[in-house]
Amino acid sequence: MTDIARITVLVENSVQRSDLLAEHGLAFWIEMCGRCLLFDTGQGRVLSSNVDKLGVPLTRTEAVVLSHGHYDHTGGAASVLQAAPHAKVYVHPAAFQPKYVRADDGTSRDVGMPPSAAAAIRKRADHVNETDRPTEIYDGLFVTGEIPRRTEYEDTGGPFFSDPDGQRTDPLLDDQAMYFAGREGTIVLLGCAHAGIINTLQYVDELTNGKPIHAVMGGMHLVRASRRRMERTIGGLRQFNVLRLGPSHCTGLAATAELWNALPGTCFPFGTGTTIEFEIA
Repeated sequence: MTDIARITVLVENSVQRSDLLAEHGLAFWIEMCGRCLLFDTGQGRVLSSNVDKLGVPLTRTEAVVLSHGHYDHTGGAASVLQAAPHAKVYVHPAAFQPKYVRADDGTSRDVGMPPSAAAAIRKRADHVNETDRPTEIYDGLFVTGEIPRRTEYEDTGGPFFSDPDGQRTDPLLDDQAMYFAGREGTIVLLGCAHAGIINTLQYVDELTNGKPIHAVMGGMHLVRASRRRMERTIGGLRQFNVLRLGPSHCTGLAATAELWNALPGTCFPFGTGTTIEFEIA
């Protein structure tokens, strides 16, 4: 019998069903080899409702992996850990650091991990695993840890800082992705790809010894991408011969439309309520 990995989008900026709720955020439910985990938790405002509507057994959560420390990926952590108090948490240590974004008018706002989420995670210190390097969660499912920044055209995707005055740039070293081996190639899940989607795929390619990358899904943070970055990103995706692409969340509407047009037959909707299955290698 072939093992199946099933990924369900619990939180995203859009919805695929009228009974579900959307918010600016991301959360993926992953069922694989009889085990369950959550990759990111959204802001926390719609997670519970969507979990109920989708019939997701949140109490069975064995692990919570956080892609990075922004509020729209970590805000639901406290409620998740309340429902599944024995779940292990996988997080880069820099995810707890202060995080701000500067608006066009020069003002800044806090976009870091909410205090309630940070407290809930630290309260379970014996269940927390720091992921500054590649780490196997279980059964061939990995988190990349810190991703090397090698391309010269990719950046974090916005004016992110570690102080409210915008004097110290936040390199977002906590950004990380997940991946596992499918029968048709490697499956990659992104939180926001603040390290750059091509940097991320290059690192996954290195970690998997050059195995084909079949599918890439999640936030790609191309909402502020320059013309040059978009062209190089599309070229990189073609070079990797990615056959299935699910741009969502922070990818941006214009960038998503361009990806759909440039890569016909490759892109698919990946909003709240989407479930996708892959055969495991």
